[in-house]
Amino acid sequence: MLGMGLVALEGTVVATAVPQIVGDLGDFSLFSWLFTGYLLAVTVTLPVYGKLSDTFGRKPVLLFGTGLFLVGSLLCAAAWSMTALIAFRIVQGLGGGAIQGTVQTLAADLYPLRDRPRIQARLSSVWASSALAGPVLGGLLAAYADWRWIFLLNLPVGALALWLTARHLHEPARPRGGPVRIDWAGSAGVFACGGLLLFALVQGGVAWPWWSWQTGLLLGGGALAAVFTGWAERRAPDPVLPGWVWRRRTLAAVSLAMGALGLLMVAPMVFLPTYAQSALGLGPVAAGFVMSAMVLSWPVSAAFSQHVYRRIGFRDTAVLGIVLAGLCLAAFPLLPHPAEPWQPALLMLGLGAALGLFQLPLMVGVQSTVGWAERGTTTASVLFCRQVGQSVGAAAFGAVANATLTARLAASDTPGLPDHLDEVSRALAEPERLSGSAAEQLRAAVTAAVDHVYLGAAAAAVLALLVLLGMAPRRFPVLPEHRAEPAASAGAGDRPRTARP
Repeated sequence: MLGMGLVALEGTVVATAVPQIVGDLGDFSLFSWLFTGYLLAVTVTLPVYGKLSDTFGRKPVLLFGTGLFLVGSLLCAAAWSMTALIAFRIVQGLGGGAIQGTVQTLAADLYPLRDRPRIQARLSSVWASSALAGPVLGGLLAAYADWRWIFLLNLPVGALALWLTARHLHEPARPRGGPVRIDWAGSAGVFACGGLLLFALVQGGVAWPWWSWQTGLLLGGGALAAVFTGWAERRAPDPVLPGWVWRRRTLAAVSLAMGALGLLMVAPMVFLPTYAQSALGLGPVAAGFVMSAMVLSWPVSAAFSQHVYRRIGFRDTAVLGIVLAGLCLAAFPLLPHPAEPWQPALLMLGLGAALGLFQLPLMVGVQSTVGWAERGTTTASVLFCRQVGQSVGAAAFGAVANATLTARLAASDTPGLPDHLDEVSRALAEPERLSGSAAEQLRAAVTAAVDHVYLGAAAAAVLALLVLLGMAPRRFPVLPEHRAEPAASAGAGDRPRTARP
């Protein structure tokens, strides 16, 4: 939980300190890469670390990742320019990818099936606490100390996590079938393919237009890297992305469903704060409380989900969760304008509860269908798909929101409205500079843009539902537990099976 807390907190704590960081280091045009670089590094390393943990064990990978994360934190605190800080954030992300995937895998290694919901709920509570505490902590440190303390505080927490892991994590010795062969070509292909494609999705429509030679070059390079990766993996004796990841129905269905989860999560995590501040007129703290309803109900629902999937199985529990999530997302555009703050907060409370029923059964279920030697790769592949879904969602829904705003502003004849999207953020930050009618028109345009994003997120929920119903077996092929787990704990809809040799 301490190691996971490092990764979870790092995604939110920097956000509120950006003004101080830019004021100290300059280069405002580059600040978005403080988040983009970190996200890219975490995402593209997940499959590599998953395979390494299956090959060398979880403990060495977790120790290495935590150590690398702390080195990156120390370097970030000593950064002398924005370029250096971005580079050191990437180093942090290279370590964060090892922590995120390995901790989720250890949850399945160390605990039998009946205990995993409780453990996964605790890990979910780490993410929920970080989502709430991160922005507040970052703002306090930036305002009353120095932004460099954001990174220095990682050192004692990470050192304690390293000590606890080294002292108390004991893995049984496992025989290896011959010499270890690291798939260097496949690892390089995954890095190149994931990096180029995610870079195109994150920067397209922001740093340059979607229809531009930069986007075409990056997408083309990513496609070539994907072809090379497939060629290399078919010839590798121990590939980093083995073919069975997509040949098994259960794993393929869960990976695609989790990709859809990453897609729909963009709506509440990215666009809800803007809606709360711009359309509802709330301050940053109050807007955070509107979003916090989701992150508070999620771990509670996740802990409760075991009582559901033990009765109806993993797939049907996830189906129930995604149906409820789709209804919550589709109900968002039905809110009145202007809405009362409790109304979107209530929907987010329901959305968090629904997604707790959706995500945890799929993660626990898919980890229960593989043995130790495949669990790291399986977990990392699922998390990788979720991360890619978030990147695709940020790009796609950003385009939807921009198109809606542009159309609404162009169709209005109210004087004083922004003429260009670049002026919208300035107008939202200083609404007093607009006339009453212009401010109301702008709030209505923002509301319409966010409504369209939520409809897109509801469509992503429908996509996840179709994937589960069309691809996932109704009964997950659960392996017999190695820690005296009774077969009945697999759930009424999930059948135990014997391990493959």
